[in-house]
Amino acid sequence: MSESFKYIVRLFGQDVDGTMKVPYALAMVKGIGYNTARAILRQLAIDKDRRLGELSDSELKKIEEALSDKTIKGLPSWILNRRKDFDSGLDLHLVTSELIFYARNDIEREKKVKSWRGVRHALGLKVRGQRTRTTGRTGTTIGVKRAKATPTAGGGSTAQAPASQTKK
Repeated sequence: MSESFKYIVRLFGQDVDGTMKVPYALAMVKGIGYNTARAILRQLAIDKDRRLGELSDSELKKIEEALSDKTIKGLPSWILNRRKDFDSGLDLHLVTSELIFYARNDIEREKKVKSWRGVRHALGLKVRGQRTRTTGRTGTTIGVKRAKATPTAGGGSTAQAPASQTKK
């Protein structure tokens, strides 16, 4: 490794390990998966087998600029993570805090209009049709009460079995 190798790289406002290969390092950023990272690198003509710390500042800047306007030019719309945005109607690709912000706004909008999904979110229940009979239970567990142990006549600390468990 050369002297210009960077062990920690600042990318999209967060620190990423420079020793990882570029697609895996990009996948550490919220909103970019491995396949999206590979597509971005192919579009920008950056070798996927290089380490993130080996990239020059201009290559890192190209990666950030590719997502700066919330779109990735030259890629199909199905690879983007926010298609047909509610407000603008555009296909967007959001990363880091923008993705969290938009998702939170979507949930709040659905709660406000009292859609089925919004009501389920408001009640803290499963939203996507999962079963709720046995899973997703919250709160304290309710079980069978155990009988209190009675002390022995000799003052020992051994407990006798409850009357329901003794043989007759």
